Amino acid sequence: MFERPKAGENALLVAIQPDAPPDAEVLSEFRALSESAGANIAGLFSGARRQPDSQLYIGRGKADEIKAAIADTGAELVIFNNALSPAQERNLERHFECRVLDRTGLILDIFAQRARSFEGKLQVELAQLKHLSTRLIRGWTHLERQKGGIGLRGPGETQLETDRRLINTRIARIHRRLEKVGSQREQGRRSRGKADIPTVSLVGYTNAGKSTLFNAITGAEVYVRDQLFATLDPTLRRLPLGNGAEALLADTVGFVADLPHELVAAFRSTLQETVSARLLLHVIDAAGANRDACIAEVDRVIAQIGADQVRQIQVYNKIDLLDDPRPRIERDAQGEIRRVWLSAHSGEGLDLLLRAIEELCFPEQLRRRFQVPLREGRLRALLYANGKVLAERRQGEDWLLDVSLSRANLQRLLKLYPALHGQAPSKRFR
Repeated sequence: MFERPKAGENALLVAIQPDAPPDAEVLSEFRALSESAGANIAGLFSGARRQPDSQLYIGRGKADEIKAAIADTGAELVIFNNALSPAQERNLERHFECRVLDRTGLILDIFAQRARSFEGKLQVELAQLKHLSTRLIRGWTHLERQKGGIGLRGPGETQLETDRRLINTRIARIHRRLEKVGSQREQGRRSRGKADIPTVSLVGYTNAGKSTLFNAITGAEVYVRDQLFATLDPTLRRLPLGNGAEALLADTVGFVADLPHELVAAFRSTLQETVSARLLLHVIDAAGANRDACIAEVDRVIAQIGADQVRQIQVYNKIDLLDDPRPRIERDAQGEIRRVWLSAHSGEGLDLLLRAIEELCFPEQLRRRFQVPLREGRLRALLYANGKVLAERRQGEDWLLDVSLSRANLQRLLKLYPALHGQAPSKRFR
């Protein structure tokens, strides 16, 4: 058994697909993922294999070819663009005598580097531990139980069992911490629901320009860089709209093909912002060569997290790279907004996006003037909580408030407080 090095960034890449070799777009994304993790690429092997080998995933001949390349290039790591079973990963390491990492491990490593918030770090650690728990090997033979012999009986628990127990204990502790963070997020969502502030969530394939768009329309300074998973932790900012209305815009982690199940499960609380959103803005790289496949992959993950019932419009970004760079809104036969074409980089079409968000989030916003007695401070607070107060002034013993609010919130207030129709104040508010 070889001694696994603790470091090493020089890597050989291996991309094998069934039936046909991977196309240029797949290889380009694989390279970008590896470089995002900090790998120095020493070579790339690609090909097709109808059915993965149960022991090595690739054929014996290809494995020998890669082993020779490891000796020639001094590579310390082999990265596969495939999901390997624990046995395949272990057998490949023995054959190559160097570390082997599959696509899941690669993405987990990138996420570990990008996580900044307390919750994000916990979620990444949870995903890593779940992935690691399936890959523990029997490397501590000197501590295993012995079948017999005086003086040869080992401890009652093998090192492998100890590792599993420690991992399971840590996983349970992380789950408890994430539940507390999740309850705090849920309180925030309930508060926004009471105030009728809709959440609009940005989703999309990684590197489609979500963070650039987020900064452009909110004035935020979210980290932006031309690399996969440049930002990981979700960011929330208020988004002013027309007529005094406002929404809350959420920028979430980008999706990628074959996103590991462990990550989707671990980040479910973060992605809850997407599930509970009133509107999804599916940001698409309009100039991307593999645009349709990216759209399908994002829709698949959205369905996987249970957000496929949330209203969605497609935002085609980077139109400045197209032959037809016209910003525009596209509607279906019923007049519903389906697509917005814009450029977050140049700012063309951002006004159209804001108009679309306002139309879809506040379809029945009504403006009303209310006369509220000074003694009814609780009613005044409810008007602030359930609508947008556009103007307020005092007139004698009353407040005069111009409020923009949804039809549903207006009906709720009228039912609870008939005095808004000029009747006596409800006892409920005394």
